[in-house]
Amino acid sequence: MSEASCVALTGDHWTSVNNDNYLGVTVHFIDASWELHSFALEMLKRVRRNRDALHTVLSQQKQNLALPTNAEYEKLAKLEELLEPCRYITELLGGNKYVSCSVVLPALCHLQHVMKISDDDPAYIARFKAAFTKDLNQRREKINLEWLKVATTLDPRFKDLKCLPRAEREPVWAKPSELVKGEEPALQPLREENSEPPKKKIALLLMDSDSDSDSETPEDNAVERYKVEPSASLDQCPLKWWSEHTAVYGKMSLIARKYLGTPATTVPCERLFSLAGHIVQKRRASLSPENVNKLVCLSDWWKKEK
Repeated sequence: MSEASCVALTGDHWTSVNNDNYLGVTVHFIDASWELHSFALEMLKRVRRNRDALHTVLSQQKQNLALPTNAEYEKLAKLEELLEPCRYITELLGGNKYVSCSVVLPALCHLQHVMKISDDDPAYIARFKAAFTKDLNQRREKINLEWLKVATTLDPRFKDLKCLPRAEREPVWAKPSELVKGEEPALQPLREENSEPPKKKIALLLMDSDSDSDSETPEDNAVERYKVEPSASLDQCPLKWWSEHTAVYGKMSLIARKYLGTPATTVPCERLFSLAGHIVQKRRASLSPENVNKLVCLSDWWKKEK
């Protein structure tokens, strides 16, 4: 990690059963070989899958319980189908072994498309989609859109920016050009390191511009050349792509390493919190904070070694 040009951190604060305060921190970065390091739907499915058993048990109760009707089960089936993309995207954005930051905007665009109301939708589905879309738009306004837009441009799978309105696509490219011009020379030695690319792959969701100016700098040309480069396939690892194009794009690859190494969510740190919760139990209330820290780190590192 000492050789990393930049790192991303997530944190989570919690209090143990014996009132000791802990701060869990996870670090994420992309090394010189382009390897990423990082130290409600299920209930509906269970109810439908265990429908007969549920009715048998509840019908034996002395109290007069209201059981779901056939019509209500049909509604649950349609809601389950509608929520499936939400489950998939939630799992996708919560990963820490692959690039996730650049997938946020394409994922939100996909959800907007899924939740678009059609004429064939029943009234309850239309109401659900409207409420879902309203809540999603409110949450979208609170995220770091500028950072996510740059991360999306630096992902060769999504650099066509189809997840953004046409009017917003071209202005987004001004930021990568600005970042490349301002990149510090001290970070340049990392460009020369080129180890074997990683083998991790993940299947994800489903401009031409030539420069005529003779006064453009090599950095400007790098951004323009990257824009007209054919997009990578959706199942291709963006880190592998950049490992193969580091020498071609120079400073721009350093920017990509910074942005693509950032996790989309704090889920990795939430997992660390859950791990600590299993360690600090009432039977282990006398554990010192130092030993808790050692046990958490050892457990996390051991999983990565496996």
